[in-house]
Amino acid sequence: MSLESEAGLAGDVLPGALSEALHAELVAFRRDLHMHPELGNQEFRTTAAIKERLEQAGLKPRVLSKGTGLVCDIGLTEGERTAVPLLALRADIDALPIPDTKADCPYRSTVPDRAHACGHDVHTTVVLGTGLVLAELHGKGLLPRPVRLIFQAAEEVMPGGAMDAIEDGVLAGVSRILAVHCDPRVDAGRVGLRHGPITSACDRVEIALDGPGGHTARPHLTTDLVTAAARVAVDVPALVARRVDTRVGLALTWGRIESGHAPNVIPQHAELSGTVRCLDLEAWREAPDIIHAAIDEVATMHRAKSEITYVRGVPPVVNDKESAELLRRAMSARRGRESVESTEQSLGGEDFSWYLEHVPGAMARLGVRRPGERTVRDLHQGDFDADEHAITVGVEMFTAAAFLDANGTEV
Repeated sequence: MSLESEAGLAGDVLPGALSEALHAELVAFRRDLHMHPELGNQEFRTTAAIKERLEQAGLKPRVLSKGTGLVCDIGLTEGERTAVPLLALRADIDALPIPDTKADCPYRSTVPDRAHACGHDVHTTVVLGTGLVLAELHGKGLLPRPVRLIFQAAEEVMPGGAMDAIEDGVLAGVSRILAVHCDPRVDAGRVGLRHGPITSACDRVEIALDGPGGHTARPHLTTDLVTAAARVAVDVPALVARRVDTRVGLALTWGRIESGHAPNVIPQHAELSGTVRCLDLEAWREAPDIIHAAIDEVATMHRAKSEITYVRGVPPVVNDKESAELLRRAMSARRGRESVESTEQSLGGEDFSWYLEHVPGAMARLGVRRPGERTVRDLHQGDFDADEHAITVGVEMFTAAAFLDANGTEV
């Protein structure tokens, strides 16, 4: 029987709608995480809080081998572990090393220079809430297929904690994996979706430039290292942009440049660091050679010795068509077709991509903007915050996905 009606897709057709009481509990849980942010591979308090709540629901979470992050199965007995295909739901649990600058916010970060400025507290709460709803449904005999919850550490640490989680076996028996990422450009109550790439590859590059140094009165007798660093900062991105097809979106952007201590002394050392982002997988594979060559050319031109550290990060997140359609159907079943909008490929990186190297899956952009709000609180900014209605939206979409994926229901 079709879930569709002339009035649209009703949110109460599928089990798993969130009660007001659970929504309130999840908001409190999210705010507690927001007040106590922890960096990658240091999320001990966060891991303990998730574990305690899952255990209260009668579940048996397993902390991952590094001591942070955990995995928890719902509706799966020990003997079924390799026989029953699992739907996995993934959340990242770490925060960023930046200060929380929100004013007059009762749940702002209590940890100096630490903030959940990328919405990982929301992602975590959505997957936790989904687990609690599914556990209750399983207890009533209503869960149609087993589901695995993955709470992953260190998403912000290149090349990402996803690789550690995969090594810990979190994908064993998984046939599909889903995730959300907060999007402050999309209103709460809506999600953004696309087939194919939805994020970009992201690497890190570190450059050390060296020269003999000297007096600023005689730059012609030495290596003018500040000028060399400035030319690397300006010229290398321009060279890179001219050595690849512009459609692949290969971009080098600096985040740090340091050199010198006195106005009349040419320094002996300079450092630059930045990120390399790319829309195209093949161009990403060629990027290290292209960028190395451009840096060497510019540095040599200014008589500076260069040492380059190129750190591979993550490939693009490429949404599997069937998985993206599953999320679209789930969201439409809850809130109507108008609640799903097309989204563009972002130049942001996400280590969810590593899971998709092994199993099909998809990531949705979870709207967290307060409807009508004109100011966009962007990701990785200290004033970032989310409309907490998004928590209910994410939980109900994931629970619907669990039912629709199991039943193959068309909408």
